Amino acid sequence: MNGPPTVTILLLGDSACGKSTFLSHGQNSAHTHTTGFPLLRDVDQPFRYDVRMYNRPYRLAFHDTASPEPYTLLHPDFVILCYAINSRPSLQNAQQVWRKGVLRDYAAEYDSMPVMLLGLKRDLRVESEGVVDPQEGYRVAQEMRCDRYAECSAVTGEFMSEVFEDIARLAARTTTERGALAEGACGVM
Repeated sequence: MNGPPTVTILLLGDSACGKSTFLSHGQNSAHTHTTGFPLLRDVDQPFRYDVRMYNRPYRLAFHDTASPEPYTLLHPDFVILCYAINSRPSLQNAQQVWRKGVLRDYAAEYDSMPVMLLGLKRDLRVESEGVVDPQEGYRVAQEMRCDRYAECSAVTGEFMSEVFEDIARLAARTTTERGALAEGACGVM
């Protein structure tokens, strides 16, 4: 018996930008900083989440850059470029390091692979130098020709459910003939 279609999702971004906390929060918005998060170990990758979209089950298999298997050997269906909202250098690295790596390592699949820019640690946004505002994040996503842009905080749960649903929707669409690429401009969650 065949299981649900599996969609491989690769999260790329600097260390400490919030990828692990985002993944540990997963689709369960009940976790907060007071109840804690399940411990995710890098050796347990991919982190699998079973979801239901469009009246059909899907398995989302998340890998991140700390995977024991070099991420360049993966064949992702969907890439999420992550940055910490409280760190402008992490956004610059999403643009100059991680995006270029996607273009280099997945050139053959690039034209059909959706890419999302995801701002993490939204709870740390305060008016100060070095903090990325939503308009700047969206502008950079457009410049990089990303298909989606979103922000969330795994610690407070702000927009986690919405972002995870948006990821699941895009992931499900990668299994269709039409695919999940944006038509025209970058979409905002």
